[in-house]
Amino acid sequence: MTPHPPVNADHEAILADLDALRAQDAPTHGGRVLSYVYDTGRADLDELAAQAARRMQAVNGLDPTTFTSVAVLEREVVGFARELLGAGPGTAGTVTSGGTESCLLAVKTARDLWRAAGGTGTPRLVAPVTVHAAFRKAAELFDLAFDGVPVSPETGTMDAAAIAGRLGPDVALVVVSAPSYPFAAMDPVAEVAAACAAAGVACHVDACIGGWILPFWPGGVPAWDMSVPGVTSLSADLHKYGYAPKGVSVLLHADRDRHRAQYFATTDWPGYPVVNPTLLGSKPAGALAAAWALIRALGVDGFAGLAASAARATAALVEAVTGIEGLRVVGDPAGPLFAVAADEAMPAERRVDPHHWADRVRAAGWVLQQQPGIVQPDGTRLPHTTHFTVTPVTEAGLDELIPVLAAAADDVRGMLAVAADQIVAAFGGSLPATLDADTAGALLGGLGLGGGGSLPDEMAPFLALVEALPHEVTERLLVELLARTVEPTG
Repeated sequence: MTPHPPVNADHEAILADLDALRAQDAPTHGGRVLSYVYDTGRADLDELAAQAARRMQAVNGLDPTTFTSVAVLEREVVGFARELLGAGPGTAGTVTSGGTESCLLAVKTARDLWRAAGGTGTPRLVAPVTVHAAFRKAAELFDLAFDGVPVSPETGTMDAAAIAGRLGPDVALVVVSAPSYPFAAMDPVAEVAAACAAAGVACHVDACIGGWILPFWPGGVPAWDMSVPGVTSLSADLHKYGYAPKGVSVLLHADRDRHRAQYFATTDWPGYPVVNPTLLGSKPAGALAAAWALIRALGVDGFAGLAASAARATAALVEAVTGIEGLRVVGDPAGPLFAVAADEAMPAERRVDPHHWADRVRAAGWVLQQQPGIVQPDGTRLPHTTHFTVTPVTEAGLDELIPVLAAAADDVRGMLAVAADQIVAAFGGSLPATLDADTAGALLGGLGLGGGGSLPDEMAPFLALVEALPHEVTERLLVELLARTVEPTG
């Protein structure tokens, strides 16, 4: 095969091309995207993180005995996390490549220990339906049955008794969230952990989004961290409210033996001994170094100051949305995130559909995250919502954002949500028995989603598609959509 010649050997031109591509992305700074990005609003911290990561660019985190700096950085990051998250001196932990890897490793560890204790067959993973999708992924990858516990459609919360009643010898792990991503609801960690301890079941707290900000949240939140009796592991993402570049997270275990069960090790091959604490073998050390540098620069007081800014912005936005006729904030959100649903107590002509609303807000230059509604295992329906993730930089833009939210609501008040039968009609009222790549691509094209996977300007119809069709159909279409975005052209 003949190698491709350089497109352009001019390094400045190459970087200019990259800048042009980045200019098409949603902005990662300035607070206009209220999901996915975590912005302090401080350019000095961004530069510190970039410089720290650059210094570790050539380092392979696979072997801390060769690159001893990796061991020092990880030891100090885990040490700070232990102090912040209520862990005792016997707690052990690992820095991972992100929240998904932390969640996967927590599940794998629990499954392996359950088997070692005599468990046979397919174990269950019990969690509220609002637990992050990474745990469904872990259940699929590691052969557990996901047992979802319904939550209140009004508040997004659940009773501890609902989980306690499902405990049994086939349960390898219970997971609770601090808080849940969809609705920012704090699960009853202390009550669930106590029930798990009494039943001899492992209990993981998913604090991926809350772990680095809830310790500083004004007024506090109900007990949720490693200090809670019965909590056996906890995940917390440094690339969220630790403000590090993606991806870096911490997974803590209550004792050393549980932590060691996380590892993979083999000497049963003719190469070097392989000992991996994470799913990755070779792995970058840049995000770890950036997280370490930010911890050193900020310390407890610095994180507290940033949390205070995010808290003020969150309170202002919750107050503003609560004051918009036709909308409601779901439940009593904890931390710097919340979800917004239509106010069903209002007559239809005064309600505001949260997806149409988010589309109007996007047209004004602010990106909110639309979430589909789902039917829970007990038949109750969770509403479709719009999600806000608030960061310290959000505070500076409130004077511009809040009027946009109000004006967008006025524009769409009384506009009905996109109906499911409208979406199904796009398929001629029926679906193919199987969806191969070509058939799925043709269906996407019929919905205006062809041409390299480009998305429409208005996302409300697209979210209605997700809600209206069976999960396996929409999941296959979404796979096709994303896969086509990265297929080479020609």
